[in-house]
Amino acid sequence: MSSENTLDDEDTFKILIATDVHLGYLEKDAIRGNDSYNTLDEILKCAKTNQVDFILLGGDLFHDNKPTRRCLHNCITMLRKYCMGDTPIHFNILSDQTVNFNTTQFPWVNYQDENLNISIPVFSIHGNHDDPTGAEGLCALDLLSASGLVNHFGHSQSVERIEISPILMQKGNTKLALYGLGSIPDERLYRMFVNNQVTMLRPKEDQDEWFNLFTIHQNRSKHGPTNHIPEQFLDEFLDLVVWGHEHECLITPNRNEQQLFYVTQPGSSVATSLSPGEATKKHIGLLRVKGRKMNMQKIPLKTVRQFFIQDVVLADYHDHFTPDTPQVTKKVENFCYAKVTEMLEEAERERLGCPLTPEKPLIRIRVDYTGGFEAFNTSRFSQKLVDRVANPKDIIHFLRRREQKEDIKDEVNVDYGKLLKATAVEGLRVEDLVKQYFEAAEQTVQLSLLTEQGMRKAIQEFVDKDEKDAIEELITYQLEKTQHHLQARGVTTEQDIDTEIQRFRDSKKNTTEEENEIKEAINRAKAHRLERGDDRDISDEFADVAMDSDEGSVLFPPPTRGRGRGGRGRGGRGRGRGAAASEPKPSGRGRSQKSSAATQSRNILQAFQAPSQRSSRTGATTSYAADEITIDDSDEDIPVMKSTRAPPRTVSSSSSFSKHSSQSQSQSSRGVAFDDSDDDDEDNPFKGPSHRARR
Repeated sequence: MSSENTLDDEDTFKILIATDVHLGYLEKDAIRGNDSYNTLDEILKCAKTNQVDFILLGGDLFHDNKPTRRCLHNCITMLRKYCMGDTPIHFNILSDQTVNFNTTQFPWVNYQDENLNISIPVFSIHGNHDDPTGAEGLCALDLLSASGLVNHFGHSQSVERIEISPILMQKGNTKLALYGLGSIPDERLYRMFVNNQVTMLRPKEDQDEWFNLFTIHQNRSKHGPTNHIPEQFLDEFLDLVVWGHEHECLITPNRNEQQLFYVTQPGSSVATSLSPGEATKKHIGLLRVKGRKMNMQKIPLKTVRQFFIQDVVLADYHDHFTPDTPQVTKKVENFCYAKVTEMLEEAERERLGCPLTPEKPLIRIRVDYTGGFEAFNTSRFSQKLVDRVANPKDIIHFLRRREQKEDIKDEVNVDYGKLLKATAVEGLRVEDLVKQYFEAAEQTVQLSLLTEQGMRKAIQEFVDKDEKDAIEELITYQLEKTQHHLQARGVTTEQDIDTEIQRFRDSKKNTTEEENEIKEAINRAKAHRLERGDDRDISDEFADVAMDSDEGSVLFPPPTRGRGRGGRGRGGRGRGRGAAASEPKPSGRGRSQKSSAATQSRNILQAFQAPSQRSSRTGATTSYAADEITIDDSDEDIPVMKSTRAPPRTVSSSSSFSKHSSQSQSQSSRGVAFDDSDDDDEDNPFKGPSHRARR
């Protein structure tokens, strides 16, 4: 029996797994502009070559909330090229599809649409870069879903409670339950897990026969007390978790010894920041599922641009130079140039035999010049390498360790060294900076009327999505709410007013009421922008500025450039990420002149000025049977019978579900087999007698 027949029979699901494609990243860059498109083309071509049953994407298909026309055009072109055709689909959907695909007017899987001819279905959740926005809660994936190219699932419409209903699939005798949860602000989701407000539904019948696959797009590494999702929050009946959002490629399934499921982290397929996690070799995964057994095959990506990063601490090279050495700055510059040359030579050796790999690599040297050294001119340094590297403007990154200062009396004791690590400056997000500022600030400069969460969210909308009225509307709205509260309480004295304001503010912290207020203020800002007719596209954004990845967004947007209407005929373009891509956009509207757009080019500090005087606009724990999964650890082959015809593509009756709380305490012991080699010729992953794991 051939290896191919053994691996891929009528009972085996073949799933191509990828996350964080970030399509359109730096598309205006002359060197790196096509990197994300080339890699997506390779991913889809790999899926077609391996004849997978479907593609599973773990979020952030697009880098921007409002992709450019070029980005959408390239994406649609590639999906149509590789995912449409006459190849039959060999699995059925058993669940209620109106629940699974609740964001579209066509609530069924695309390959069952009589007007479409799909050969490879694509299932995707949304990430934090392409998340739903606007009053309709639409995102770029909904455009692809409405066009029949992508099946968008895992969108939770409620902020009160989340119920995750799986897509139930069956191929031969193998049953697969596909769970998905699109990106949600980490602190909110953390709180919902703690309050048992997240429920995962399970089929009431034959629960032990289903392979449970969960796709999530959240922080996995801990960025703060509640700014991540611990693996222990997830239900223990899961078999495999596909974790998106984290860009470091850790695709080999890792066993969680407490929850007894496996976690795979495919990482990004394009480097969106010059950080160590991005330097790991990029892979996608070919997952095979048969019964309760699985196998993960790593597939290296060949079109990814090489990235090398190295840390240099100048104080460690005292044999070469010291701060007192004559012309020490020139010697440090030559030393760094020699390091870059070594990295370029290594890149050249690795690129031999790989014609698809881009010629110019990414190079980053982080130079710690603590101890009296001086930084040299990085612009002059980059001119020497402009024809050899893909990122000549930011090869060298100087940093200096912060020295610990003695505590001063009457000041809050804060460890600023831990708060602002030198290596973390590149990866901070603006909302993290706001949070850390108020955590480190003295009591006298704390907010007394507004909440930190609301301020973080408003500034995030201001920076990431260019909602210029977000901060002003938040201040106005919360000021109105506080005034109405004071009037209702009948407070008159200044001391009582201060006390009541503090009590009213504290009563809303980390509650649903606070989230609703923030949401209302953001909606007001979006409505105000639409009233001005300022619904713009971001197709002319930052041509030469490198945006950081999920680990760090650009802290402050660069100054806008004035551009009048007409003349050049470039309509509908602006700065930043706005509302959903499906919102109406006036045609022929260009960027306004600086002299007539003062309110649209404000920076963050100006947004805190006095608000305008315009009037306001109006689980219980459940028990269940033991989950078992079989370990593959022998070298014997099992005979497999091959079917002569594919199962029908009609939808069978919906399966009923039972609720399963996210905090269920019963556990089961499971084992899975996976393959982490990069070779194309793999042994049979479903071999040998099964071993029942102990409970």
